[in-house]
Amino acid sequence: MSDNQPNAIYGGQAVIEGVMFAGQKVHVTAVRRKDNSIHYLEVPKKEIGWVQTLKRIPLIRGIVGIVEASAKGAQHLNFSAEVFAEEEGVVTKEEEKQTLTGRLTMILGVAFVGILSFIFGKFIFTLVPPTIEQLLFGGLFKNQIGHNLLEGLIKIILLVAYIYGISLTPMIKRLFQYHGAEHKVISAYEAGLELTVQNVQKFNTLHYRCGSSFIVFTVLVGVVIYSFFQYDSFVERIVQRIILLPLVIGVSYEVLRFTNSLREVPVLRFLGYPGLWLQLLTTKEPTDDQVEVSIASFNRMRELDRQHL
Repeated sequence: MSDNQPNAIYGGQAVIEGVMFAGQKVHVTAVRRKDNSIHYLEVPKKEIGWVQTLKRIPLIRGIVGIVEASAKGAQHLNFSAEVFAEEEGVVTKEEEKQTLTGRLTMILGVAFVGILSFIFGKFIFTLVPPTIEQLLFGGLFKNQIGHNLLEGLIKIILLVAYIYGISLTPMIKRLFQYHGAEHKVISAYEAGLELTVQNVQKFNTLHYRCGSSFIVFTVLVGVVIYSFFQYDSFVERIVQRIILLPLVIGVSYEVLRFTNSLREVPVLRFLGYPGLWLQLLTTKEPTDDQVEVSIASFNRMRELDRQHL
């Protein structure tokens, strides 16, 4: 056991060939270059009074947190993409086309894992599933709860299909490995262990607070919330889904916090399992080199945090 006992909750996200960690005072991204060196981006946190006030209000804090994470994460994603592009050097037109395609695929994957495109994605997953459900099963149930359940099932199928599809590319596999490395480092830190590659690799790649878990909860919570509201037409159903989206996000965030607080209670750990199951797709076992990058990012973030405290 190290003297580095956890006294703060940290989170992060995978980026292209690296990991970003958000500290109390600074966000740090570490990216592995082809020459094996590690390149850093360090961005101090700028706290705005009224935003911090909103982040203490239940339901509202989830929405604020998503918007904030999207804005801050985009900067670190762009940094990693720029480093990745610099590493490519001079290429032929065909290679350039393949590289751009690969970069686009990876960026889409990063956006999902880091919730950078969450708002846009949530609108898509809010509008498309009820449309499919209405076209295929519009006359199947008179009870709207049945339609809501089918809509939720379609959302899960689309979500899993999307993740599985992008995970087939080698670049996304590496991204998901860095995602796993991020989780392992946080788990090792929360266990109070010294952050060495050997210690970090003892942990699995799943974590209760992951953004992947949050996305699953928005689907499940949405089914419940939608069941309390009646609609008389398909158009009204779609409009209702859009209007209720902030409520679904807010409640889902609170559910995620609640399940995370119960993860040490054996009989209640199952409440967080749906999110963990999705992480079986969004995380992969990292290599030692990838874990090293994740540790470097976390340690640099902690070092800068201490300097600002």
